Amino acid sequence: MNSAANPASELARAILVGVDLGRDPDFDESLDELALLAQTAGDAAVARVVARRKAPDAALFVGSGKADEIKALVLAHQAEAVLFDQALSPIQQRNLEQHLGVPVADRTALILEIFAQRARSHEGKLQVELAQLQYLATRLVRRWSHLERQKGGIGTRGGPGERQMELDRRMIDERIKQLKMRLSKVAKQRDTQRKARTRGGRTQQHRVSLVGYTNAGKSSLFNALTRAGSYSADQLFATLDTTTRSFFLAHGQPTALLSDTVGFIRDLPHKLVEAFKATLQEAADAQLLLHVIDAGSPKLHEQWAEVEKVLDEIGAADTPQIVVFNKLDTLPESLRPRVLVDEVERPNGTRVSRVWLSAHSGEGLSELRNSISRLTQSGSSLANPEGSEPLDFDPSSPSVAVDVDHASS
Repeated sequence: MNSAANPASELARAILVGVDLGRDPDFDESLDELALLAQTAGDAAVARVVARRKAPDAALFVGSGKADEIKALVLAHQAEAVLFDQALSPIQQRNLEQHLGVPVADRTALILEIFAQRARSHEGKLQVELAQLQYLATRLVRRWSHLERQKGGIGTRGGPGERQMELDRRMIDERIKQLKMRLSKVAKQRDTQRKARTRGGRTQQHRVSLVGYTNAGKSSLFNALTRAGSYSADQLFATLDTTTRSFFLAHGQPTALLSDTVGFIRDLPHKLVEAFKATLQEAADAQLLLHVIDAGSPKLHEQWAEVEKVLDEIGAADTPQIVVFNKLDTLPESLRPRVLVDEVERPNGTRVSRVWLSAHSGEGLSELRNSISRLTQSGSSLANPEGSEPLDFDPSSPSVAVDVDHASS
């Protein structure tokens, strides 16, 4: 996989494969999200294959017949990689690479590759390296012959008869321990900084954190509220590192602290969630979450549920929320809401305030500031803000699921 900055002519040609096992209601028939992931990683999708099975094939995941079909596509398109939308076992990945004659990666490896490309801070690089090594530690059963060489003799590392694969595993384990120790120090430094802010008289500033599915527009909203000028782009995982800035609430109200966190995605690798706990702690420690949702996404409800799942995993499921339906400017006039502030039911059944806005045009930003101000003043969730009327707009209606262009993320 090449850098996403490469021109299209230099992108690696990849075949996309999705397997419908009949158990996942969120199965992406179109493989559009996998295509976006591939593009973000620097690959160009030249063909897509969808297979249907009752259970994965133990050896080739898709079965020998479908594997032959994929191999024919590899040869026809001169593809350089095959990308699977589901997780592969180490044995399945090795067998597929031997059968297809090109590198094979699953969704987890693709996300890890993107994170490795995008990490900028020292902490972010440590977190990504840890997740990659934890993933690699289970995948030393590969086709390369160097893993089977014997190391032995006086003065050579590893001792007589130690296999190269065992040496690689030991080196990976040692590096993982080092990274965990360094990240533990980073977490302590964050805690120290948080206590220093408290001693410095900043306890009156409410801590607000942005969360949401990747490319929902979190960074654009962050810039619109704080004028920070943080990097944002129309791509998945445009930013990984947490940024915190002060921003003004309603007129006459004190400022609050706003943090922009890494975006979530379906089947976010658990190892990444573990590695990024120090970063995600900003969301877990926040007094209020702004859950940013792409109002025009055809996968709105699936993406909403995925974010809620990760919030539950990091202990932030009960943190007060305002749901922000972003990219209002992309909705056709017939689907625009009558009022910009209403209430909505979260997947867990609780009702919270919802604000419709466009981080791009600025419409709805003042309503969001007012909602945050009222919520921080009351100290409790605001289901039906004063002066707004509930919408007879069903958030589960298919009318929300329109195919629109994505704004900046």
